[in-house]
Amino acid sequence: MRKILIADDDENFCHFLKKILTDENTYVETVSNGQDALDRIGKEHFNLLIIDNKMPGMTGLETFRKLTKIRPKLPVIIITAYGTADIAIEAMKLGAFDYVVKPFDVPQFEELVEKALEANRLMEEPVLFGTSADEPDTERIVGNSLKMQEVYKLIGKVAETDVTVLLQGESGTGKELVARAIYQHSRRKDGPFIVINCAAIPETLLESELFGYEKGAFTGASFRKIGKFEQCNGGTIFLDEVGDMSLGTQAKILRVLQSGEIERLGGSETIKVDVRIVAATNKNLEKAVKEGKFREDLYYRLNVVTINLPPLRERVEDIPELAYYFLRKFSSKLGKEMSSISSEAMEMLKNYRWPGNVRELENTIKRAIVIGRGRVLLPEFISFDQKPEGDMATSDEALGEAMDTLIENLLDLAREKNFCRDNLNIVNKMEELLIRKALQKTGGHQLRAARLLGISRHSLSRRIKKYNL
Repeated sequence: MRKILIADDDENFCHFLKKILTDENTYVETVSNGQDALDRIGKEHFNLLIIDNKMPGMTGLETFRKLTKIRPKLPVIIITAYGTADIAIEAMKLGAFDYVVKPFDVPQFEELVEKALEANRLMEEPVLFGTSADEPDTERIVGNSLKMQEVYKLIGKVAETDVTVLLQGESGTGKELVARAIYQHSRRKDGPFIVINCAAIPETLLESELFGYEKGAFTGASFRKIGKFEQCNGGTIFLDEVGDMSLGTQAKILRVLQSGEIERLGGSETIKVDVRIVAATNKNLEKAVKEGKFREDLYYRLNVVTINLPPLRERVEDIPELAYYFLRKFSSKLGKEMSSISSEAMEMLKNYRWPGNVRELENTIKRAIVIGRGRVLLPEFISFDQKPEGDMATSDEALGEAMDTLIENLLDLAREKNFCRDNLNIVNKMEELLIRKALQKTGGHQLRAARLLGISRHSLSRRIKKYNL
């Protein structure tokens, strides 16, 4: 259960936030001042603090300064109706996760809260090695093959130093888990750990996300913003998919590695930062250098120590251990009693090529548990992500065909069962079925289900109540 503490002297606003943030996986508690917030955090483990800056007694910033001595890793979102650049800058320099001015967009705020909770999980949830039947929910790097033993040795060697590390491997091989393991075993483990997916952020936004910007740097820059490098001072920043950066952004990353300095967009002030970089890529950077798509000087700066993560097809001997680890993990989470895998099913798993690597194996086991029955995972419960070539339609074509089939079947059923006579609304029925399926696919996680459906979580909550789901 995730726990959020809200500190605000506005009782109505506290009630509003509690209503939109509480769900089956999230507990929300409220207090009316900074001292009560510090007292509660001293006694209870919270995953996020949302605090108003203007309160009787201590301000939000004053509370935050004291909090850093008690819980330095606790993400903090500061909210105020009295937004000034000075408060925003001071909040981010102290290490706030973000700063929000009232009124704000609710879906965007919900997204921000999810990101903060995820940041807390990445920093605090330990990454362990090997498997354990006692702690099935704990994230682990699993495998005892010779190739994985080499990975473990390198993690141990680089963790205690401050060298830059480059993680290379196909998608789904566990690069983020390895980055977290390096962070958690380093001298920087009490500092921030920030993940930036360079492929997921548009190039026009990536530089401002990393380095921040000055007021007036571009249209819409109405105040100065601190970037992730400043925010991560004293910690570790994980640059995932670093091979997707533009050459311009690469030059700025090179400067950080060479001199520990950055400049905000639109500014001329040189800012010193103390950040360790762990980078990851699924691309061949040597080839990218030859093709002029990646800077050679940056490649050699990143490539101080390289850890190559083997694809799953090259460590087939680890598949049984991984499969049973995921079986225990998801049987527990999904309330199922499945506890073993038949020899035929295990042979299927070992003979498949796993283009999606460990992530695909995880999804395959989870899907088998959901659709299966009984205590044994059988071959008929297994379906692989990759389809044979020639059978794959584009996603738009596949969606269109699936929707056509669904609509035709529903209309046939409506005529056959005379839904109109029974006062059943076929549109409502379709909406109910879509929501039910989205909740099943996301394990009941309402925000992820809302994203899948393209609606806000508030809208989804209303529909869940409407259909009594």
